[in-house]
Amino acid sequence: MLELILFIIVGGLIGWIGGMLIGGTPGGVIANIVSGFIGAYIGQSLFGKIGPEVMGIAIFPAIVGAVIVVAILSLIMKIVK
Repeated sequence: MLELILFIIVGGLIGWIGGMLIGGTPGGVIANIVSGFIGAYIGQSLFGKIGPEVMGIAIFPAIVGAVIVVAILSLIMKIVK
């Protein structure tokens, strides 16, 4: 159970960092967590597991992937408005 909580925290932090690099994640904390998880998957699929890892998530590729996810999410939110 503790591992799940730590995994969610790491995903949220990665999403938050990605959002800060873009200018904010539309959707708040839940969007940060989701963009962190999806970003980690995309980043590790594109770049592999390079750099340091926390809870099995390679930090640098995950942040790059989160930036991609947040950018796409931001574009979608602008189009919807």
